[in-house]
Amino acid sequence: MELTSVLKFLENRAILVTGATGFLAKIFVEKILRVQPNVKKLYLLLRAQDNNAALQRFNNEAVAKDLFKLLREKHGANLNTFISERTTIIPGDITIENLGVKDTNLLEEMWREVDVVVNLAATTNFDERYDVALGLNTFGAINVLNFAKKCSKLKVLLHVSTAYVSGEKRGLILETPYNLGETLNGTSGLDIYTEKKVMEETLKQLRVEGSSQESITSAMKELGLQRARKYGWPNPYVFTKALAEMILGDMKEDVLLVIFRPTIVTSTLRDPFPGWVEGIRTIDSLAVGYGKGKLTCFLGDPEAIIDLIPADMVVNAMIVTMMAHADQRGSQIIYHVGTSVSNPVKFTCPQEYAFRHFKEHPWIDKQGKPVIVGKVNVLSSMDSFRRYMALRYMLPLKGLEIVNTILCQFFQDKYSELDRKIKFVMRLIDLYEPYLFFKGVYDDMNTEKLRRAAKESGIETDVFNFNPKSINWEDYFMNTHIPGVVKYVFK
Repeated sequence: MELTSVLKFLENRAILVTGATGFLAKIFVEKILRVQPNVKKLYLLLRAQDNNAALQRFNNEAVAKDLFKLLREKHGANLNTFISERTTIIPGDITIENLGVKDTNLLEEMWREVDVVVNLAATTNFDERYDVALGLNTFGAINVLNFAKKCSKLKVLLHVSTAYVSGEKRGLILETPYNLGETLNGTSGLDIYTEKKVMEETLKQLRVEGSSQESITSAMKELGLQRARKYGWPNPYVFTKALAEMILGDMKEDVLLVIFRPTIVTSTLRDPFPGWVEGIRTIDSLAVGYGKGKLTCFLGDPEAIIDLIPADMVVNAMIVTMMAHADQRGSQIIYHVGTSVSNPVKFTCPQEYAFRHFKEHPWIDKQGKPVIVGKVNVLSSMDSFRRYMALRYMLPLKGLEIVNTILCQFFQDKYSELDRKIKFVMRLIDLYEPYLFFKGVYDDMNTEKLRRAAKESGIETDVFNFNPKSINWEDYFMNTHIPGVVKYVFK
């Protein structure tokens, strides 16, 4: 694989980005604007009522963030002009044909000009309603593909999926596609359009019955779990992302399709600066919950590998991939972007680093006092977790129920609140159990070949570094990631 300059490739390119206010999308946009100001146009699609609302949303959720501070320092008062000359902010919706774009002149312009389509629009909620997950993650991806086919200059469609489409596979998980109808547990009969029909009929029946919105939401979440687990996937998020990969591979025709499968995406390692992060990830909420003194135990296999990858490395790999596969029409390639093979991290390491960080830099509570943390108790099996929950919460709850009955519901509010919290925790554990005891590692041979080709070709590897071996995990967690999470997510 011979590669040319990435910066040269980006020059005068027109790129369509869906889900433009998402975490990775914002880093992607900022990176291109900063390193290649001669990009022709970034068409940024996001959900909004109209052009003004779209522009306001992009400014509030992207440009106003610290993420853009280097561009802000460089361009000062001219930043908005600089960005507006290189971007077109588009109100749209990938669940609708033509991505919900109503301006026919703009549609014609994009079909005429766009070189690269990057699909980042998705819902990543493990407990999402099935109608929402199917609409965005599966049928939304089909709409993006159909749109890309109309782009006369299209060089590549980059679809960002997730490594966890693998479900609960063990051992070395390869960068291979899922074929239409393939399931993880061997159950036959999986059909994407049947799934849509089941979802629509269930939703229709709930409405006919006059179900409340809360009941409909609960039922659609439960349906998503049932359908996913029927075919071997642990939740509707990864199930609908796997369905998208299948249908894109089947329908791509002569489109060059790159499927990107990042693992758990964490804060930036270096670019545009270390430690920028947005949104709550389970690993981060656990670490900060521990720092605040609200968490006394972790659940998971101490020997398991947790696959983490800094967000800027994911974006760098995406950009290099766009250049590497431009004009290879009709083919498909899959990239795992993670660290479990190249630079693995044990499940216990983040816990140890969190202990050390909050011991040196204690969380200050609402009374202005430092929270003193101790070593955390690791529950290494679901049996030990159930025993812990029974002794610490279930028995007190049962006692409270008895007292509440004797005292004529005097403690009903307290009982209901504790019961709700316990059920919420158990639901979360049900959703995350496959990842807490995950036994797989992600082969990244395609990504490694791309790294080697980039190095051998002498392209801008300093600007577009995505080598996981360059990560010093202790330094990253202690000096970059945990401080970044505390600053940007739990400030």
